[in-house]
Amino acid sequence: MQRIYLDANATTPLVPEVLDAMRPWLLESFGNASSVHHYGQQARAAIEKARAQAAALLHCREAEIVFTSGGTESDNMALFGLLAPGDHLITSAIEHHAVLHAAERLRDRGVDVTFLTTPASGALDPAEVRAALRPNTKLISVMMANNETGIIQPVEEIGHIAHEADVWFHTDAVQAGGKLPLDVDAIGCDLMSLSGHKMHAPQGTGILYIRRNTRLEPLFFGGSHERQRRAGTENVAGIVGLGRAAELAAQALASGALNRVAALRDRFEQGILSQIPGTSVNGAGPRVPNTSSLYFSEVEGEALVIALDMKGVAVSGGSACQSGASEPSHVLAGMGYPDSRARSSVRFSLSKLTTEADIDTALALVPEAVERLRAISPVHAGTLG
Repeated sequence: MQRIYLDANATTPLVPEVLDAMRPWLLESFGNASSVHHYGQQARAAIEKARAQAAALLHCREAEIVFTSGGTESDNMALFGLLAPGDHLITSAIEHHAVLHAAERLRDRGVDVTFLTTPASGALDPAEVRAALRPNTKLISVMMANNETGIIQPVEEIGHIAHEADVWFHTDAVQAGGKLPLDVDAIGCDLMSLSGHKMHAPQGTGILYIRRNTRLEPLFFGGSHERQRRAGTENVAGIVGLGRAAELAAQALASGALNRVAALRDRFEQGILSQIPGTSVNGAGPRVPNTSSLYFSEVEGEALVIALDMKGVAVSGGSACQSGASEPSHVLAGMGYPDSRARSSVRFSLSKLTTEADIDTALALVPEAVERLRAISPVHAGTLG
């Protein structure tokens, strides 16, 4: 069976260039970057090269890059590192659970939290962010691109609002890394989270950008690693891979290579909408070039995910972190969609490794699977809409 991977927002495979960069640090070079001898200094030099590669992707200073274990740790470090009881946090109801659950725990500890919803378009209204400001507001945390719909949030406008109000601004850019240009000064953020495995780096690697003079309490205590911001011996091979992936992402953005991914996504989406009645796109407006969240009326999204997997097509009902959950997507609920629509939606997400042949096969298999599931649905076909 030919297998097609259309779940890149869950994770992406390593590309050969990244594996080649990591290989020496998995086999021959094993030094601890904190050691003063030759082996340690080799490891330190490799980490600092990766830091420079990451800084170039974000257009920031190298000293503002902190390497972490991934997006979840970066998000938690940003929120728990800044907020204390009595502070106020503004975030959105469509954030990744790494932010939402952290915000809920902070609320339990005495932090005031405002969760803003979005209209059906999926994009937060900056005016609502401004209206939610309070005298004790300390942090605004809004993602750059949504992991389920791909909708791009107005982070530059929100960054301007935060600057005017003299509050910190954090953006979870996990789903934007490698897909959109990242410029921390243009966005106006003080903190930005990235995850390596969303852009062809290894799982278990991440970045937290921390603007100079941002006073952040660490989550971990121990050695003086990462300028005392993240204790623990560095994952040299993973960091080297992340640095190389960041370099490749910057090159792809500069060359316009993501235009090919956008064209494939659009061709797939248009083909599905034209072939299958009762189908529509969740959200509206600018999106990252690889993501399509589609609603299939009278079809259980989970059943469609399983049916397509049996045909060799890997897709998702939403965030991979919620796989197997019985609750409908909190993102679509936060956009005002009813549970019935959320349960009938599926996310297709492409990567730079997706081919024309992959899309051709998917366009043949998805309509077949939907038709078969609708044929056994207890709801009459005449109700499609």
